[in-house]
Parts: sequence; C-alpha cells; structure tokens
Amino acid sequence: MRKASKLSEVAQIAGVSPITASRAIRGVGYVSEAARARIMAAASQLNYTPDMLARRMRGDRSNLIGMFVNNYGSVVLHEITRAISAEARARGYDILLFNAERFDSPARAGTSDMLGKLCDGLLLVMPNTADGFLDVIGEGRVPCVLVHFDGREVAAPVVALQNRKGAEAAVTHLLDLGHRRIGFIGGTSHTGQSGERERGYRDALRNAGVSVDPALIAEGAFAQASGNAAAQKLLALDPPPTAIFAANDEMAFGVIDAIHSRGLKVPGDVSVIGFDDIPLASHVFPPLTTMRQPMAELAARAVGDVVAMIQGEAVPAVKTAFPMELVIRQSTGPVPAAG
Repeated sequence: MRKASKLSEVAQIAGVSPITASRAIRGVGYVSEAARARIMAAASQLNYTPDMLARRMRGDRSNLIGMFVNNYGSVVLHEITRAISAEARARGYDILLFNAERFDSPARAGTSDMLGKLCDGLLLVMPNTADGFLDVIGEGRVPCVLVHFDGREVAAPVVALQNRKGAEAAVTHLLDLGHRRIGFIGGTSHTGQSGERERGYRDALRNAGVSVDPALIAEGAFAQASGNAAAQKLLALDPPPTAIFAANDEMAFGVIDAIHSRGLKVPGDVSVIGFDDIPLASHVFPPLTTMRQPMAELAARAVGDVVAMIQGEAVPAVKTAFPMELVIRQSTGPVPAAG
C-alpha cells in the first residue's frame, strides 16, 4: 500500500516551499494564484489530504460542526437534521453527525472526545438528561449549543420550543370544540420535552375548569407503535375519551390507526391532535391537526449561536424557546353528540 503523500512532496512538485504549500491548502495567508494552482494540481496528483486532527491541534479551524444526536431515527429528528445541515452549509460549514444513546458511556466517551476536538463547535440534539456529557460541555472546552432540550439547567445556550405553551394551545383547541374528556399520550422523559407537554395539557384543562383524570394520561415512546398501544388502552376506558392529544405526530398516527381498528371514525367519534407537523402529517387519513414547529428559524438560531461562539463571540447560556403554530386539518372536530 502506498504511503500517504507528504506535504513536502506536494511542495517539491509545485516548485514552492512547504510553508507556501501549507498556506495554499489551508487557505490562509497570501499565495499567488499561479502558485496556488500548481500546489492544488500537485496535491490532486498525489491524492494528498491534510491531517485534520493535526491542523486542529495547531489551532486551525476544521469548518466542521459536530451534530451529536440522541438515537437518530424519528422523523422529526430527520427534519431537524436537514434544516441544520442546510443552515450550516449556507454559513460555510459541514455537518459531522454522531449518533449514540449516550455520549458519556465507556464505549462512546473516546469518540465523543475525539470528535469534540475535531469539530469547531457542537450541536447536541435531544440529549439524554442523565448524560454526563452535558456536564463536560458546561466546562467550555468547545463551543456548544443544545437543541430541543428541556431536561435541566445546563451551562450552555439552548434552542428549544415553547413546549408547554404549544401543548396548552393544542388542548385548548379541543376544549373549544366542546371536548372535556381528553386523553394525553406522552413520550419518553429523556429530553424533558414530554414532561413540558404534559404540563401544558394540564394547564389547559385547569384553565377550563376541567379536572385532570389520571386514567386519561398514557405513556408512549414518541413512536407510532407506542401511540397505537397507548390509544388502545385509552379507548378501552368506560367512557372512552372523545379526543386524544399525542405528544408528537408519529404517536398521533398510531392513535388514528387504533381508532380505525375499532371501527370508529376520526374525528366523528374521536378527535386527534399531534405535535411537530412533520411532512407526513398532511398526508395521513384524515390529515392531522397538529402544532407546527418553526424548523428553519430554530436551525438558524442554533447554527448562528454556535458559529458566533466559534468566532469568539460571547453567547449567554440561556434558553431561546420558539412559539408553535396551530395547524387545523381534518382530524379534529366537535365533540360527538350524546347517543
């Protein structure tokens, strides 16, 4: 196997000094256009690639933003990743995606540390509240912004949603339609978002003078199958709910499936509302009423904050929470008339 070409070989072929060759490849300092062209041609001829880690150790920028993702798989996470990637590219950065359940586990700690050193900055998307890596980023070793996190206080900027107010708006929509027996299906507790959405559910009921019935609160896992299973339990109650609020759209799809499996209609028998407004929400049957999160604006703020930190600007360790928009489609309707 041929050894990797050295910078000195590139410089020799291009007829320049190694320092000049380094400047041209790194894109720093002055190099004439003619010399730059010869250097890049020589580098291409030798398949030369600079050692990124070595460059970072010298203090150079990699133009990489590490996106640390907690269990990549959900549709909403895919949409967030796409929005962040587009925003990063527009600012001249590439995204390096690292997927793990936790970033402080013995099997992942070394990789986390290496990628933290390789990247100019990090975006932690939906991290686990219990992850010790959150304490490491609080030490300020690398510029870092958390995305979609409501778990606990952290010593870093956070870009999130107004989960509680958004959930309150969703349930208020159902209350305005006359529903009083409203079920809630929560997701996992890892990021703190489900808890905030449950608080919003409770706020709306309390504001309407409706008592919270613990039997109407079911546990899901932010996945369609879990929404179906939770809805089956709610629909087996006597009396069943006339409306169900699922803490994300994927669970809401499972709720609709469960209602249809019992020979019932949405919204004629049971209304359903979700949360996120992922692309499929407008294409299921019936199209899903949901709370839309502003993906582009959220991505712009998250990437903007981490780039500002990379460039040495002070970004306060505070939470920026974006409001949600109620999108009314055909899955919600008036409370059914008493039979």
